[in-house]
Amino acid sequence: MTQRYYVVREDMLPEAIVKTIQVKEMLGRGEASTVHEAVEKVGLSRSAFYKYKDGVYGLHELERERIVTISMDLEHRSGVLSKVLSLVAGLEGNVLTMNQTIPLQGFANVVISVDISQLNEELTTLIEVIRSQEGVRKAAVIGQG
Repeated sequence: MTQRYYVVREDMLPEAIVKTIQVKEMLGRGEASTVHEAVEKVGLSRSAFYKYKDGVYGLHELERERIVTISMDLEHRSGVLSKVLSLVAGLEGNVLTMNQTIPLQGFANVVISVDISQLNEELTTLIEVIRSQEGVRKAAVIGQG
């Protein structure tokens, strides 16, 4: 599933979304040292912040981040997924989300979203390295933002 993004004028957004962005900006600038402190300052519940924090971004945040979604079919053997995740981390990729199906016929589909803004290699190199790992049947980029 491809992630879709929209640019929406601030006055059109619900208050909780606007305040979530304000909290993230305060934390980024060091105006608050904890989420608790920041949400109190803007008048937002912590639960609302955690509900929205991974889905709303200021436009400047999206410009810095490069997120790709990678789909893989992995053998159902101990350590295969762990090795793939270690490879991604070793190349300075940051796994943001991961979803895995129940293994069928010895394979499980795993989809990961990875922030590649700090990646040491080209994306094509990352995919080639993942594909070359023992236990990886296939790996492909299915979305890029």
